[in-house]
Amino acid sequence: MGIVADENKTQESPNPSAKRLPLAEEGIMETLLLPFSPRFIVLTICAVVTALLTGIGFADGKIFDILLIPILIFGALTALGVRDLMQKGHAVLRNYPISAHIRFLLEEIRPEMRQYFFESEKDGMPFSRDIRAVVYQRAKMQLDKRPFGTQEDVYRQGYEWMHHSVSPKTHAEEKFRVTIGGPDCAKPYSASVFNISAMSFGALSPNAVRALNAGAKKGGFAHDTGEGGFSPYHAEMGGDIIWEIGSGYFGCRHLDGAFDPEAFARVATQDQIKMVELKISQGAKPGHGGVLPAAKVSEEISKIRGVAMGEDCISPASHRAFSTPVGMMKFIGEMRKLSGGKPTGFKLCIGHPWEFLAICKAMIETGIYPDFIVVDGNEGGTGAAPLEFMDHLGMPMREGVSFVHNALIGINARDRIKIGASGKIATAFDMARAMAIGADYCNSARGFMFSLGCIQSLSCHTDRCPTGVATQDPTRARALYVPLKIDRVHNYHLATLHSLTELIAAAGLEHPQQLRPIHFSQRTSTTDVKSFAQLYPSLRPGELLEGTEDPRFRDAWRMARTETFQPAL
Repeated sequence: MGIVADENKTQESPNPSAKRLPLAEEGIMETLLLPFSPRFIVLTICAVVTALLTGIGFADGKIFDILLIPILIFGALTALGVRDLMQKGHAVLRNYPISAHIRFLLEEIRPEMRQYFFESEKDGMPFSRDIRAVVYQRAKMQLDKRPFGTQEDVYRQGYEWMHHSVSPKTHAEEKFRVTIGGPDCAKPYSASVFNISAMSFGALSPNAVRALNAGAKKGGFAHDTGEGGFSPYHAEMGGDIIWEIGSGYFGCRHLDGAFDPEAFARVATQDQIKMVELKISQGAKPGHGGVLPAAKVSEEISKIRGVAMGEDCISPASHRAFSTPVGMMKFIGEMRKLSGGKPTGFKLCIGHPWEFLAICKAMIETGIYPDFIVVDGNEGGTGAAPLEFMDHLGMPMREGVSFVHNALIGINARDRIKIGASGKIATAFDMARAMAIGADYCNSARGFMFSLGCIQSLSCHTDRCPTGVATQDPTRARALYVPLKIDRVHNYHLATLHSLTELIAAAGLEHPQQLRPIHFSQRTSTTDVKSFAQLYPSLRPGELLEGTEDPRFRDAWRMARTETFQPAL
């Protein structure tokens, strides 16, 4: 039976040689017809037209000059198509020579097309068109009012509003300010409640730094240098400076990257430096270092940052000057002493709660308290960062401000430490909301970039900024006309504070420091509303010292240790 079955199977099986010829013929036909397929037809047309025009031109020399330009155009397209076929980097170009370049062109202009033609006034990210427009209008002192009612969906989950009073106050004439400097500070600084957040020279062009600093001088507010150092472009204009020191210690370092106290003191004691700020982390990429490749370390940057030419400029993820909470407080104390007693603090994006609480415990243990803490949110970031860091690492600014505010209340230190908020702050409402949660003042980076003319092209990291703001290309930076932009920086600050005075007065208050969580509400569902007092409950003074049972702090406080940033498990 088995033999018979095998014989039958053999008889029924097809003859391989019988099909081989038709398949081969079919393959040849497909190959011959391939140039006329939709995928390759553009290349075929270009090649045929090039050959045809060239033949006609040689046949009739009188019209060759007329045909030369079309021959060059179609010849160049043909050469491009052949190159597309031969290259191996892009599969789509190998399958669709010439025509696939349309895809790359559309992809290149996609952000602009979306921004200019398809976005609604409220849709754009990171900043909506409406927010960008109001900054431009205020910077130019143009009409910034809106007609026909809000475009916000006031019944959507997450919508927020500020409460007004039936007995509003008269608009305050004073320029809202806050004094920064605790009991250990010899030279307190009266700061505006709205200042320029940290952006380094190197990330920004020389003209952008000049315009920002001169605008700050004209408006009486402060300009944070970012960790790139105190550059000649900051010094040139004479505006008040917050000198930020990062893990690279740029401008105050030895060549091996270690902190140089003498170099720090030489800069920090200058009159233009009003405060010194230690950067622990930043919102865009907390816990992530950075490298400026040796090829980009110009002689100018080498001199400003104190790094060697021909070597990578490394900003480590962590500090070398200290490794424990106690060490951090002692370093802050040293910075304050070397600066001549100027307000000294630090900036961070909140990560592990126990780490910040360990810093709080170190304050108590050492008796060294910062004069200010700037809380950066993970929504911040003028610099480039990996997608995962930018989107999913670090605590958002509002939760961070609330956490720091309550932690300081819990250790009875809130009255001696001012809190700054930084993270997508561009309007007076943004400021009022942050200050109600616990901030004493606000810093803005991208808001002031918009005032310089930034169009949110999202090309900051490419050195091809179209407005000359975020570039080191002198041919691009020259487009930023400093005298005009000085006025716009000043105007934006002035108009935003004016709007803040109107909001404060409408709430029946006289100063933004009177703002409390009870003055704001958020819609948590279509029918449910909660006040910020419910969303951001406050600790009692000294509650952490007494032993809190608040779940936001209880376990983290127990885990916090002054001798290490690692938790006690």
